[in-house]
Amino acid sequence: MKNLKLFFLLMLASCASKETESLKVMTYNIRLDVASDGENAWAKRKDFLISQINFYEPTVFGVQEARPNQMLDINSNLTNYSFIGQGRDGKNIGEFSAIFYDSTKVSFTNRNTFWLSETPEKISKGWDAAYPRICTYGLMSVLNSDEKIWVFNTHLDHKGNEAQLNGIQLIEAEIKKVNKKKYPVILMGDFNVTPESELISNLKINFNDAKELAGANAFGQQGTFNGFKFQDSIKNRIDYIFISKKANINLKKYGVLSDSKDLKYPSDHFPVFVEFQKK
Repeated sequence: MKNLKLFFLLMLASCASKETESLKVMTYNIRLDVASDGENAWAKRKDFLISQINFYEPTVFGVQEARPNQMLDINSNLTNYSFIGQGRDGKNIGEFSAIFYDSTKVSFTNRNTFWLSETPEKISKGWDAAYPRICTYGLMSVLNSDEKIWVFNTHLDHKGNEAQLNGIQLIEAEIKKVNKKKYPVILMGDFNVTPESELISNLKINFNDAKELAGANAFGQQGTFNGFKFQDSIKNRIDYIFISKKANINLKKYGVLSDSKDLKYPSDHFPVFVEFQKK
């Protein structure tokens, strides 16, 4: 009888150990470091922004508008995090659309940054874009498991409609090219378009909007762009996390995080946060 009880206990422990751990993903336009922001300049808000990331402990998070000094500030003040990506003006120059990750939980291979243009392999500005735009991606492996997920992070142009549409099409083409094994895909970033746009409608052919997947488990503001206007109603939703339609995952929660300190936001965008688990 004792041996039988021990057997069942070992079986239960084995099943529990195989349960997939939840993963937390965040996308965050941190607002570039520019002196003209005055009271909202990076030097006055970076400590709170970094502490906010530390509090939520995302397994992986994408940033947009991160200049090299901001990348350094974030990277040097987070424990156990590494990042992939380069600046849009080449290597460590210009704004990053980087991906940070908790190196105690996941690792990345097949890393790449490409430009959203007619010549994606080199520094360039595409179509009617106001600025060069990039996408950074990599294949994320969850440590101590066989789980693999492609993660893509981007910042689409804020003015050029053609650049936006062609840029997202280029990203989808790259996903199709690299994802030969049909792993789940997370696509996140500042898309600079609202949910009713043509771009989002087209994207939903192959991807699910995390907010819609969450249903009743969606929390927080409707909008994600606050413009540092603390007293205003925030309705403009332009930051997203999308998940490939065939991904076998359970989305546990979605949130737009409107944390503030002393009546000030840490960025002119709210971070978007999701937690999910493989089924």
